[in-house]
Amino acid sequence: MLLKQILSLVLVMLVEMAIAFSTPALAAETPNGAKIFETQCAGCHINGGNIVRRGKNLKQKALKKYGMDSVEAIANIVTNGQGNMSAYKDRLTAEEIQAVSAYVLQQAEAGWRKQ
Repeated sequence: MLLKQILSLVLVMLVEMAIAFSTPALAAETPNGAKIFETQCAGCHINGGNIVRRGKNLKQKALKKYGMDSVEAIANIVTNGQGNMSAYKDRLTAEEIQAVSAYVLQQAEAGWRKQ
């Protein structure tokens, strides 16, 4: 019983450490995310818009409405695509997908203002 409690505590600590260390890494990746966005995404999503489906843009309100308001959710749709959105798993590495997803979320939270 004591061993089970210790193992549970260790597991919780490991998860917390993973979360704590992943957030700064994502923030550091956003400049690379900006480059990736400009080359891979801006054709359809210039300034967070959407030239194919106007309502499904990358603005914060739309991201929240469609449950895309986390790096994980954005990375999932970038990786696998959905509807008119193409999958990028064959074009971008996992690190590039994380970087561009973090950039999109950061820009949405900032209202897609020029930096």
